[in-house]
Amino acid sequence: MALLYPRLLAGQARPLYQEYKELPLAELARRTGTRHDSAVYVATGGDRAGEGDLRTLRERVLVHARAAGFPEESTRSARARFDLDIAAMLHAEMNLVPAEAASGDMWAFLALVVLPDVAHWRYPRPPRDRILASDITRHVFGRLWWRAQLIHDPGSPHPYAALEILGEAAFDQIYARRKALGGSPHLVRGILRVWDTLLLDNLNERDVLRDFLKRLLRIAPFVLFEALDDAELDAELKIVAAESVAALRADKAAPQAGSVSGERVTEGGPVPQQPRARTPATPVPQQPMPSGHGRTRLRSLEVCAGAGGLALGLENAGFDPVLLVDNRPVACQTLCANRPDWNVHEIDLLDLDPTTHRLGHDLHGLDLISAGLPRLKAAAAVNRERGNSYELTVLRATIDLARALRPRALLLENVPDLVTSEVYESVREYVTERLTPLGYRLDWFVLNAVEHGVPQDRKQGVLVAMSGDVTTTFRAPAPSETPPTVGQALGASMAARGWADADRWALQADRVAPTLVGGSWERGGPDLGPTGTKSTWARMGVDGGTVADDVPGADFHWDPQLGRAGMVALTVEQAACLQGFPKDWHFAGRKTARYRQVGHASPPPVGEALGRAVGAALHAG
Repeated sequence: MALLYPRLLAGQARPLYQEYKELPLAELARRTGTRHDSAVYVATGGDRAGEGDLRTLRERVLVHARAAGFPEESTRSARARFDLDIAAMLHAEMNLVPAEAASGDMWAFLALVVLPDVAHWRYPRPPRDRILASDITRHVFGRLWWRAQLIHDPGSPHPYAALEILGEAAFDQIYARRKALGGSPHLVRGILRVWDTLLLDNLNERDVLRDFLKRLLRIAPFVLFEALDDAELDAELKIVAAESVAALRADKAAPQAGSVSGERVTEGGPVPQQPRARTPATPVPQQPMPSGHGRTRLRSLEVCAGAGGLALGLENAGFDPVLLVDNRPVACQTLCANRPDWNVHEIDLLDLDPTTHRLGHDLHGLDLISAGLPRLKAAAAVNRERGNSYELTVLRATIDLARALRPRALLLENVPDLVTSEVYESVREYVTERLTPLGYRLDWFVLNAVEHGVPQDRKQGVLVAMSGDVTTTFRAPAPSETPPTVGQALGASMAARGWADADRWALQADRVAPTLVGGSWERGGPDLGPTGTKSTWARMGVDGGTVADDVPGADFHWDPQLGRAGMVALTVEQAACLQGFPKDWHFAGRKTARYRQVGHASPPPVGEALGRAVGAALHAG
């Protein structure tokens, strides 16, 4: 009979997750157990797993974890081997039915009660879904059970052998990102059988797999895969796979986007290819580009649109977005509230397949794809904090989208270290290797919002890639205007409720703001940034440890010598002003969510400067 495992409901699991992510492994090992006072079971469906079952499960997991280096730091290959071994072991020995394995609360119990030390060793400072199983496809243990469930072949002498065929990232293309296919074990096993027979030679495996799965999604409404036996299914899949391989071989052999043998082609014939990248690009003054006056407006697509700072700036520079994508409902609400005519879709970029989603517009022939991507860690923090796995996955997905849609230009914005640091050299090489064969010319550079009228010292790393049909050289925007100080920018709003010291405060706030930091979406309330940033704010008489509900009233006593109690705090609207948003731009949600959107945004004036520079090259080219 199947076993029913204890479940730790969200109200109890979330506080433990917040506490445990900060603890060392030795302390987590001391807190392991086989029961929790708040755990519950479902009423029927099997026998309850006892404490002996849970102890046995822990010991068996520990055997594989120690083989992979636990509790010390492990290698990538050892972790990959651990995952494969654990996938087979969990599926073979937990005696779960799929309905029980679909419970995120059950996997949360295992990750927080039975195996918290192993879970946090496998994913140090893990994001919520790795522990709480809000998305089981990412849970430290749950994702492995389901991977084994989908490939398990009970009639084979080696029922879990197919685990070895695709790595986790490739398997997720089927399981997590294309659930219309990944929900069928019969189809998944067929895909893996056929995949194992393909001869890819010099083709990129990931490109072939993505194309193969897209073709399967197109024919899925017309083919009942579940009704085919193994031989019939394999025959159908081999036809589709052969089409993908042939198409990509032809794509690789043919001239791409004006590129022939490393040369850029114009109407007059081949000319030498531009350098692969410049770091940084040399700023050259731009002539103002009118928007909609004598020039055709340009078509863009924006991913990771957030609160719309970059999109608003691009709109001012002459770009009309045919589609904006973000995975946060509150950000999409902000976009729709301010621009009801914009085509906004709430979807994770990792799930966006322009060939299958009904997006309301033809996405071919775009002038620009733009993205203010989730922030990578600063280079100094990469080794001491959690990694960038999600952020880098989103970056790669953006590059893949550009490869699929072939816009005339691509604009990515992120931290300065993406452009300047050796830590991210391999990322820059990856982008270059993916785009230059298609004829794109890459410019990497850093600009500072303060040089474009924004009252904030905010450096941004930028990539602009121009396609081969744009013969004009892109020129990074030059500094354009001197910004106001914080006091000049916010003085009038500080006095709005009759605060008598507003003018005196404005005189002390005689510099531009330090970089506003949005902080984590997962935890904490709003504040203006880390300790060093708060010290800078304190010198301006501002409490950087919070965000106010309103500006000071007439009776507020401002005396920074008293500490935080004597300092003024900024409102969300004032923070938005320091980002360069117009006063009428509305942010949806409660205070913390509103501030997060502001802090993570790209300043609209920076977006406009970049848009004018890109637009000038596109119009001239």
